[in-house]
Amino acid sequence: MEIAKVNQGIDLKDYNDVWIIGELIDGKVHPVTIELIGEGKKLAEKINKKLNVVIVGHGVKGITERLLHFGVDKVLYIEHELLKDFNTEGYAITISDLIKERKPEIVLLGATSIGRDIGPRIAAKVGTGLTADCTKLEIDETDGKLLQTRPAFGGNLMATIICPNNRPQMSTVRPGVMAKAVHVDYAGGEIEVINPKISKDDLRVKLIDKIVSGKKRVNLIEAKVVVSGGRGLKEASGFRLIQELAEALGGEVGSSRAAVDAGWIESPHQVGQTGTTVRPDLYVACGISGAIQHQAGMHESKYIIAINKDKNAPIFEICDFGIVGDLYEIVPAMIEAINEKHFLEI
Repeated sequence: MEIAKVNQGIDLKDYNDVWIIGELIDGKVHPVTIELIGEGKKLAEKINKKLNVVIVGHGVKGITERLLHFGVDKVLYIEHELLKDFNTEGYAITISDLIKERKPEIVLLGATSIGRDIGPRIAAKVGTGLTADCTKLEIDETDGKLLQTRPAFGGNLMATIICPNNRPQMSTVRPGVMAKAVHVDYAGGEIEVINPKISKDDLRVKLIDKIVSGKKRVNLIEAKVVVSGGRGLKEASGFRLIQELAEALGGEVGSSRAAVDAGWIESPHQVGQTGTTVRPDLYVACGISGAIQHQAGMHESKYIIAINKDKNAPIFEICDFGIVGDLYEIVPAMIEAINEKHFLEI
């Protein structure tokens, strides 16, 4: 077994540039990649470095070219037939080898199933630390190091973590937190195709088949409308009403952590500091008091409607439209009005 050692006596001046480890899902660029490019550009500008995006795959050069329209300096395209489908070892080996060779200063990954899978492995192979599930990234004005902020102790505390002695500085970033990079018509930058040295012997797992679940996937991050239910529903059956309102508005169903902890709804629906961060055009909070942990996951929504019996609930301090009353009376009236088109278009 190979055990990575922490870098000893490295020269920090040897490390340059900001790297984004991009993701492709079913031939499409994962939205978190565009979010990371937007944040990476800010970091790169502050430390006067270039921004590169790493893409791993086979036969996807046409897709990688689209990333040049988001203002990146270079796309490092790791191309090999063994990497056509995602493979934990294949991705970790080829990306870590490239990091060792090129020495980036900062490496960012999405806190997705793939990012959480390969991020720790890459960090171990290159001998550095990894801050997981970050919600905020900044550059220290005094020495240019990366300040990586993430929730700690169940979301009750925000911890800022630094990596002063090792490089690269690595973070996984929660999807939906950072603003996406702006698409431009002009494709700047360049694509460098890298052919890694990798063989079948390096891969212990082989993809035999893909089975797509027939269950509808919760997609809170890309939803334009999110309707969330909380403790005020009083019981699991209340989410049938939330689902009905979400369908009327063409949106997704969200929830507070309290509703998930109570077993009323599954965790993929959870919005907040320890759940999913969303920024839809419309967020409807039904029976949610609005604790700071929940606000952290939805306060950047374009419009927020809050429905709660408690007129002093914190959610009313950040909402655009607040309704004090029983959600079991208000929500059915909203659904009826929406279905009859008797509503104001936002």
